[in-house]
Amino acid sequence: MKVKVLVVDDTIFYRKILCDVLAGFPFVEVVGTANNGEIALSRIRTLKPDILTLDVEMPNKNGLQVLSAIQAEGLAVDCLMVSSKTVTGSAITMQALELGAIDCIAKPDDADAEANKRVLAVQLGSFLASYQRQLEFREKSGKKGPIARIAQPAAKVEVEVRPESRMGQRPERSQVIAIGISTGGPNALARFLPQLPADIGVPILLVQHMPPVFTQSLAKSLDGKCALTVKEAVDGEAVQRNTVYIAPGGKQMKVGSGVAMAKIIRITDDPPENNCRPAVDYLFRSVAREYGSKTTCVVMTGMGSDGKLGCMVCKAGGAVVLAQHEASCVVYGMPKAVVDAGLADVVAPLDKLAAEIMKTV
Repeated sequence: MKVKVLVVDDTIFYRKILCDVLAGFPFVEVVGTANNGEIALSRIRTLKPDILTLDVEMPNKNGLQVLSAIQAEGLAVDCLMVSSKTVTGSAITMQALELGAIDCIAKPDDADAEANKRVLAVQLGSFLASYQRQLEFREKSGKKGPIARIAQPAAKVEVEVRPESRMGQRPERSQVIAIGISTGGPNALARFLPQLPADIGVPILLVQHMPPVFTQSLAKSLDGKCALTVKEAVDGEAVQRNTVYIAPGGKQMKVGSGVAMAKIIRITDDPPENNCRPAVDYLFRSVAREYGSKTTCVVMTGMGSDGKLGCMVCKAGGAVVLAQHEASCVVYGMPKAVVDAGLADVVAPLDKLAAEIMKTV
């Protein structure tokens, strides 16, 4: 099946670039374009795309107003934000993700149109290939409508302790929490992290798949909502308790040992893994090496399987693994890979995940 895309941008330059790039994917069909929010909404109703690429700044309804209208009308479409790599653009994108946008990519800003096309081809190709697999999976499961959906209330879903769980056999408490999350992450994190107490007593290392600059805005947004300190991680800084360290977009993050075995953050330009940088597997392997069995791994909403191999390494060292329940995931890809591989000790809905984490620390 082909992914039907509506391209929405107020500049003819970027509409042309996006259409040219999308035309290069055999599994994608561009069903139309729009140069403002009002036209976009009209064409969503008539053309019924699976997903739209959505600009933020537009006349006659901007991107945020389009998202609000989509929610208000219950239109069956997903939204991918294509936003400028500026602090202002990334901050607005955080609002868009909280309004239901499924994910975001950064607009390349090279003066050379062909260079922009090459960058977009990599970003869009990776995202849309995963998106197509999700559509096919949903179709085989008899599910219709957009991939992004409102999570079910936690009261409808019970916490599941898996048969393979060794939770009751753990003699120690975790000294670190490592989290991997992707599509639907900013919204999920804004609900989940504020439930953790300021004195949790351990550091939290977090990979959210996002472009550069955007992770800085995410950290700032979450810091204002949480009792814990939330920051974008910096190379060489000491790992402190009661702090959430978010891997910078476009970089890899790992943890290592410094003077007197104190734990420090390492930010690197190592290659992408699973088409991701930062990658969850990359972080989790380092956590397994440095903390061993005193680790809690958490895999949350997201496309693909990044985190599965990292969980395998952590689980072999005695760590405990928690996965977000399908009912509360925007996309049940990353947690599904962990659950299907028999690596999850506990499967919990988003609203009960914090309580389950607290049991391990």
